[in-house]
Amino acid sequence: MASLSDYAENKVIGLLFKQNTFASPTNIYIALSTTSTLTDAMTGTTLTGEIATGSYVRKICNTWDAVASGATENSQTVTFAQATAAWGNLKSFAITDKITKGNIIGWGKLTASKTIASGDTFKFATGDIDATLD
Repeated sequence: MASLSDYAENKVIGLLFKQNTFASPTNIYIALSTTSTLTDAMTGTTLTGEIATGSYVRKICNTWDAVASGATENSQTVTFAQATAAWGNLKSFAITDKITKGNIIGWGKLTASKTIASGDTFKFATGDIDATLD
């Protein structure tokens, strides 16, 4: 993951310095985007380039390795529904707290962009989504 969102940064700092409480989200979702210019200021509502066609829906991802050395990664494969229309050229992803809208927790660019045509299935293999605090 390239960056925590402003939302997540503020929650973590507020929690550490006793300015607020923060409950873990009920579920964590992965969103896909065709843009490589996601920013920390984006929200789940303003996420640019998110797919809006062809059976696309954010995918739940609630299984992560134990945190060690300020990092974790997905501990099972995250497989999206088969595209029923072209999704375009995927370039980035966001980790969100809602299946629609909500807050972006963090985001990152894909190692390599991937064009998804109708009939294709996109997935992240176990360990492909790394979340770190640097």
